[in-house]
Parts: sequence; C-alpha cells; structure tokens
Amino acid sequence: WESDEFPLLCESCLGENPYVRMMKEAYGSACKICVRPFTVFRWKPGKRARYKKTEVCQTCARMKNVCQTCVLDLQFHLPVQVRDAFLAKDEGGGAQLAVNVPESDANREWFSQQHSRMLEQEGAVSAYGKASGSADSALLRMARREPYYKRNRAHLCSFYARGECNRGDECPYLHEMPRDKDDPLAKQNIKDRFYGKNDPVAVKML
Repeated sequence: WESDEFPLLCESCLGENPYVRMMKEAYGSACKICVRPFTVFRWKPGKRARYKKTEVCQTCARMKNVCQTCVLDLQFHLPVQVRDAFLAKDEGGGAQLAVNVPESDANREWFSQQHSRMLEQEGAVSAYGKASGSADSALLRMARREPYYKRNRAHLCSFYARGECNRGDECPYLHEMPRDKDDPLAKQNIKDRFYGKNDPVAVKML
C-alpha cells in the first residue's frame, strides 16, 4: 500500500491558483492500473474548474513518468503512446528507454513491487529523461510549452444539452453541446493512455 505527502502532478492539473488547497485521504482508492490502495488527493484547480483527484498511484506514475491525474508525460505533456513511439525509434543501439508495464495481474504486481523497491533504493525507476538529442528535439517540437487549463473546465451541463437549463451564468456546469458519440475523442480511458495503446488523442497526433 502506498502513502504519500504530495501528489505527482503536471502544471495543467495543478491549476493556476498558487494557493490551491488539497484534501488528502490515506488509502482512499485503488489505483486504476495496479489496483493497490494509495493516498488520494482532491483539489479544485480554479474558480470555474471542476474538482480533480489523483487516479493512479505514484509507483505507476513514476514507472511511466506521467501525471497522477491526466496520465500525460510530465516532461513533454504528451500522451504516453506518442512519447514512447519516438523513444522506440531512438533505441536503435542503446538501452531501452520506454518502460513496458505488464498488463496481467500477477506480472503487474511483481513489476510494481520491483519498481517500488528501486524507488526506495535509488530514487528512480526508469530511463525516461535519458533520451538522445534527436528524440528529445522531436518531442520538444510536439510538446505543449504552456499549461493547458481548459482541461480543468467543469463537466458539461446535461440540462443545457436538452435545452432545459435556466441557471444561466450561475450554472456551475459547462454550457456546450456534447461530442458526437462517433467521435474517437469521446471515448478515452486511463488504462489505454497509461499503456500507450489505442489512445485516440495520440493517434490523432501521430
């Protein structure tokens, strides 16, 4: 089980308010990847934003060098699938840079334990950040350089979509029409993003 004092977050998820207040719940939920209980943090990143919380444990987040909430790369703010695709091209004659996490329960549990031990002993669990200049420059060209706070906006107002919301500017939800159900970007999930498989955002970028 994992107990932490502060989450591993990107600037976008943390929000623009430097005085953000966080609620901490020890072993408050199971990690969406390894299913082990971990310390959950919950906060509101802005005045008109929705509450956000950590979704994966720090061991899993460090394995892939991703934010605990949006599961995007912490260095380049890109989907795992995009980052690992460029790192795979860079592995030609060198060490493996992308970490392939097992998906079966038994193998994933063993893998998590090994990386937890490495984290305690060495303070690092992967080779992310050690890419060559060519991979780094390619990723930097695609990277988002500024925090993207629009990602923290409130959820869509279902009453507005039906034409029934009468709260106007006082409504805490977003007054926009939902995406088309056939739009690939409407179907995103944390596991696909973490493992770098079938992530519609990454597919669009690649």
